[in-house]
Amino acid sequence: MVTPLAHMERAARVKVMIFDVDGVLTDGSLTYGPDGEVTKTFYVLDGLGIQLLNKTGVQTAIISARTSPIVIKRAADLGITHVFQGQHDKRLAFADLLAKTGVTAEECGYIGDDVIDLPLFTRVGFAVTVPSGHPEVQHRAHYVTKNPGGRGAVREVCDMVMRARGTYEQALAPYFG
Repeated sequence: MVTPLAHMERAARVKVMIFDVDGVLTDGSLTYGPDGEVTKTFYVLDGLGIQLLNKTGVQTAIISARTSPIVIKRAADLGITHVFQGQHDKRLAFADLLAKTGVTAEECGYIGDDVIDLPLFTRVGFAVTVPSGHPEVQHRAHYVTKNPGGRGAVREVCDMVMRARGTYEQALAPYFG
């Protein structure tokens, strides 16, 4: 088990925070409409956390195995500029992201919840999962969030990264006007 100080040290090095979608940005539910369209529900507090993280200089990205136009819309709303969908081998998208951003793997954080995420868990400097994450993923995570996916886990991680980097107060300052 990683000590709290160790996960904060890892969070302090994050320059790019990467998010899985289903089970992380959402609660993992897929709702099918009458015409077969899939809808997803996102949590507003998570969204503001991502926007604040972006404002403090941490880049954000999505790497997801599924493909959905809803994800493109949500990413655009939040200012997530790096979006990779349909990535069943997430290592390929990760390599592309590293090339585009110029950061090292150790300077990346990733939050995922299932075994498809394990290849990135072994590469990033800060690997995070949610309480409902698969046991193999939880075993390899540097940190398991207290909040569930789609209900505050992402905000918890964004706040943690900002606190660890010393930018949390700066990010919240405009709201204390």
